[in-house]
Amino acid sequence: MPTLRDIRKRLKAIQNTKKITAAMKMVAAAKLRKVQDRMLNFRPYAIRMESVLSDLAKVAEREIHPLFVLRPRKTIEVIVMTSDRGLCGGFNTNILKFAANYMNTTKKEGIEVSLSIIGRKSRDYFRRRNVPMRKSWIGLSGRITYTNAQEIANDLIENYTNETIDEVVLIYSEFKSLLVQKPTMKKLLPIGLLEIEESQKEGSLLSGDFLYEPSMETIFEKLLPKNIEIQIYRALLETSASEEAARMTAMENATKNCGELITKVTLLANKVRQASITKELMDIVGGVEALK
Repeated sequence: MPTLRDIRKRLKAIQNTKKITAAMKMVAAAKLRKVQDRMLNFRPYAIRMESVLSDLAKVAEREIHPLFVLRPRKTIEVIVMTSDRGLCGGFNTNILKFAANYMNTTKKEGIEVSLSIIGRKSRDYFRRRNVPMRKSWIGLSGRITYTNAQEIANDLIENYTNETIDEVVLIYSEFKSLLVQKPTMKKLLPIGLLEIEESQKEGSLLSGDFLYEPSMETIFEKLLPKNIEIQIYRALLETSASEEAARMTAMENATKNCGELITKVTLLANKVRQASITKELMDIVGGVEALK
């Protein structure tokens, strides 16, 4: 049975852990509030941009822009977004399992998979499994800027136009609520294959003839690369908000568990202390009886 000193040391350690998890929860809540506002403000713009270009792609000729061109699916680029840090429950695990299942299914279809990752956790996961990675971006968690999205988009556009890859798929975590973060797959390239939910199609443009000003080529030249940047930036914000929400929930649960442990260990310490006092009293009584 542990001594009273050992129990008190354990109790002190749990109390310190509780202070840390409570502080981490408060920090995650503050970060979540900021990134959630950015994400919610940007989401309608990204959805509308995707909807408009999807409608235009239905009536445009595929040869008008390299990002419209459809090619046989020989190589698919999969971009996996995770966080750089842990302590956020099953957030990263859910994304990585989702990505691994998709990659395995794609390979069974005879399609080559090219992997790029965003986040240290995904890099470490695939590195341990000896999965080759074409490109990696580390250190974006908590410091997301539009420049990051532009850098990633430029790399993808260059490889797609050079026919190094034939399709681009983005796997990230979509923020649903504080308790729900859903791993999601989005097809970025070629544009026009983007799948839009029915709720997002409401109010979309009808297929038909459009008037382009200044010209169709000029508009597509400007908007198509911009759309890739916007969709990547939205995914970065969604993943960041999901990460902070998952971390806040995980730290809240950890704080509650520490409180329950403190109660149990305190009761154990009291029992050990009472047993020690009782033993000392028995020794004193025994000594008095022996002296008689």
